[in-house]
Amino acid sequence: MHDDRSLVEARLKRVLDERIRPAVYPESVPLDVAVWNAPGEPVPVAEGLAGPTEPIAVGDRWGAPWGTSWFKVSGTVPEAWAGRTVEALLDLGFDENMPGFQCEGLVYRPDGTPVKGLNPRNQWVRVGAPVAGGEEVLLHIEAASNPVILDYHPFLPTQLGDKETAGSEPQYTLARMDLAVFDEDVWNLVQDLEVLGELMQELPVEGARRWDVLRAVGRALDAVDLQDVAGTAAAARAELADVLATPAAPSAHRISAVGHAHIDSAWLWPLRETVRKVARTTSNMTALLEDEPDFVFAMSQAQQFAWIKEHRPEVYAKVKAAVAEGRFVPSGGMWVESDTNMPGSEAMARQFVHGKRFFLDEFGIENDEAWLPDTFGFAAGLPQIIKAAGSKWLLTQKISWSQTNKFPHHTFNWEGIDGTRIFTHFPPVDTYNCSMKGSEIAHAATNFKDKGVAQHSLAPTGWGDGGGGTTREMIAKAARLRSLEGSATVTWETPTEFFTKAEAEYANPPVWVGELYLELHRATLTSQAKTKQGNRRSEHLLREAELWAATAAVRAGFAYPYEQLDRIWKTVLLHQFHDILPGSSIAWVHREAEKTYAAVAGELTGIIDAAQRALAGDPAGGRALVFNAAPHARDGVPAGAAAVAATAETTEPAPREGGGFVLDNGLLRVEIDGRGLVVSAYDIAADRETVAPGAAANLLQIHPDFPNMWDAWDVDAFYRNTVTDLTDVDELAPVAGGVRVVRGFGDSKVTQLLTLEPGAKRLDIDTEVDWHETEKFLKAAFPLDVHAERYASETQFGHFYRPTHTNTSWEAAKFEACNHRFVHLEEPGWGVALVNDSTYGHDVTRTVRESDAGTTTTVRVSLLRAPRFPDPETDQGVHRFRHALVPGAAVGDAVREGFRVNLPERRITGEHEVAPLVAVGNDAVVVSAVKLADDGSGDVVVRLYESTGGRAKTTLTTGFRASGAVATDLLERPLSDAPAPESDEEGVRLSLRPFELVTLRFARG
Repeated sequence: MHDDRSLVEARLKRVLDERIRPAVYPESVPLDVAVWNAPGEPVPVAEGLAGPTEPIAVGDRWGAPWGTSWFKVSGTVPEAWAGRTVEALLDLGFDENMPGFQCEGLVYRPDGTPVKGLNPRNQWVRVGAPVAGGEEVLLHIEAASNPVILDYHPFLPTQLGDKETAGSEPQYTLARMDLAVFDEDVWNLVQDLEVLGELMQELPVEGARRWDVLRAVGRALDAVDLQDVAGTAAAARAELADVLATPAAPSAHRISAVGHAHIDSAWLWPLRETVRKVARTTSNMTALLEDEPDFVFAMSQAQQFAWIKEHRPEVYAKVKAAVAEGRFVPSGGMWVESDTNMPGSEAMARQFVHGKRFFLDEFGIENDEAWLPDTFGFAAGLPQIIKAAGSKWLLTQKISWSQTNKFPHHTFNWEGIDGTRIFTHFPPVDTYNCSMKGSEIAHAATNFKDKGVAQHSLAPTGWGDGGGGTTREMIAKAARLRSLEGSATVTWETPTEFFTKAEAEYANPPVWVGELYLELHRATLTSQAKTKQGNRRSEHLLREAELWAATAAVRAGFAYPYEQLDRIWKTVLLHQFHDILPGSSIAWVHREAEKTYAAVAGELTGIIDAAQRALAGDPAGGRALVFNAAPHARDGVPAGAAAVAATAETTEPAPREGGGFVLDNGLLRVEIDGRGLVVSAYDIAADRETVAPGAAANLLQIHPDFPNMWDAWDVDAFYRNTVTDLTDVDELAPVAGGVRVVRGFGDSKVTQLLTLEPGAKRLDIDTEVDWHETEKFLKAAFPLDVHAERYASETQFGHFYRPTHTNTSWEAAKFEACNHRFVHLEEPGWGVALVNDSTYGHDVTRTVRESDAGTTTTVRVSLLRAPRFPDPETDQGVHRFRHALVPGAAVGDAVREGFRVNLPERRITGEHEVAPLVAVGNDAVVVSAVKLADDGSGDVVVRLYESTGGRAKTTLTTGFRASGAVATDLLERPLSDAPAPESDEEGVRLSLRPFELVTLRFARG
């Protein structure tokens, strides 16, 4: 037989496009349309419904950037349509190729009841099935004219990303406002032909199944009368019935489809618009659940549920009812789908605390899974946090975006820094916006790397980011794919149902140890420095506020601000969303974030001041007290305590031979040459030089920074090919306690203060950059005379080691990585730490010197970038950073100094010193939180962890009468499988594994 595949396939495409799809709506009449353009920000629904309208016609332009237009559409169902299904077709000017990235609408009835969202792939509203004829139709549409930021030519700089610069030019053209007859037979024929046509493309040409399908499609097309599609649709479908009924092979891959609409809590739109995106999508999904009994929809991010509860209660009522039925599933158990690289230990824990508690309080549901399909890689400390929150599974997808190496598993156990393992799934469909295309389903089956030992994978199905979620077409396709020869099988299931099956069938999955590094989007560790600084500062202010408020509540009857702290935590957690904290959102988002962080700092500082005043007492006639919120003693003040302040001293600079200055405090001698660079940092006790021979530390370097795509997200490896060392100095002068260095470069200026405190073996570096560069990358380099094959960078509740070499492509791909407060590297017996107060991105490289064959290991911290998309003014302006170089540091010293630079002492005048509320007897054991229990009981909650990667024994003592200690999970619930902590008159005795995390709850006696 001749091969006529291409002939039939081309015929199928044309007939579908030009005859069958248009016949789904064979008759239509126009609706009358009027519009009210609401001034300013979105208005309440009642105000929008009552707004004064004026006529508008199809073809008219509408919608200034970020505006809201309230359309009123009305009409009458023709009497001749009696007995037929009728829908309103409401096209606001959509581009079907951009679901979620353009205008959107939410349809209301005149009484304010939400109906469903309008999106590029979901433009219909059911009027009646069947209609009687003559019905009056009146609908209102709240239409958001969100501008297209990520256009067909992506990553072009645009001023549309902020309402203050976007202008007022209308963005959209009203395209169609009709009542139309919906022909369900023709619509089903479309679904039949699409499923089979897409399946054909994936089947082997040599197999009989492909030809069976091809011939059936050919017969169906023969049966269609192109002048009477409706009248012949049933006959055409009959020709396809047999091939659609042939069941899948028993060995077919099994896909659990989960209805999904990944909605970025902010990205190319501001936070306020996400509230409306969620309302539109959830309206769509609750309506679809009513129509489709097999469908299951999952939505993550407790924040998004909280938004519609607050702002759209009428939508939330429908969501809550659907959740109670078990088919609208709150998933993930986190406040938002956060970044996981940069959030600190407590913040990462609180993502789960607040997320899981919301779902428990609102729905009585506890999540077993963490749901993070779009997050840009995963820190190695996360498995322990997931387990400590009472969860046991993780889903992600983004790792498929890695550019260099293909991840070797799809289902596996992920082992974190403490040895905790979490059953993890990475969907082989390679998208979290699956639309049930045949190519997607086939890819999931062929791509699945665990064949032979596992058979199940998950497919998050639906348009995200305001694209409307799952569509009726996706559900129709899934129904045909439930068991279809040549295809994977598809079943709608909840995340729990999937994970239960997947775990049961895979008794001994492979293990991946350490971070799940995304080989892409590395620049998100640096972009939008002020957002990152706001996050870091907020995390540490929250620590202080909880510590001092709890201490004051126990000691002085201070009113612990439960509700205020809860609200502030949720604000900080929201801004850790994976397009806010990483710096990849539009200008509007980051402009608002800066204001929000300033307000948070003001509130938390107020709590801290009030609590410390309650503890210290009357300042009149008092003494200067130092409050130490760090987990280690400092200058004679115990951790978590306040004591009389020591007299401040300074180390004065001396002239250096050859130019520059010398700082020497008897522990460390630092030489700063005439260029203002650190050419020596000599550890006097160890008789050891820190800076590599012939090199200079604190060397600012600037690179061109124009990645191939994803400007704010990416830095490509070729950026290293060109570097400019900033060695010209405009000013080099001694100041009290140190040296001041000023440099100009390009249109920018940097001012640094290098100081060496008496009794401290560290060089403090305060940097101010007035940054006005474009598409540049600024780093500070520290070439160290250390031979190390690996280095440690802090992560949540511990640290993680990365190699300094590039033996394999996996190591080479990690050319930009994340740390929290420190990077540490060492030879046996001697190490160096570089600590910071707000930077995350860094790189570490090693070379062998020709002069002495020694190894130079260079640590570079990333300071600033200047991408132009999506915010063309990224990082412009003044920034301040604090770093410290700590020669001779063990990893415990790195931990201590990292806390010191992030938790500066506070000095107030008062009459009372303050003893610690809790104390531990081993510096390796770090107390990460001291607070009162969230339930308002007055119990004291202490969270601590082993910080050096070794075993640690300690005794925890309380500075208050406690009737007992109970080990709890992160939600402060007793652990049923944990032995009671060992206690005696001295305190609670603890024996911790490396990096072990423990939460203890003390009832006050």
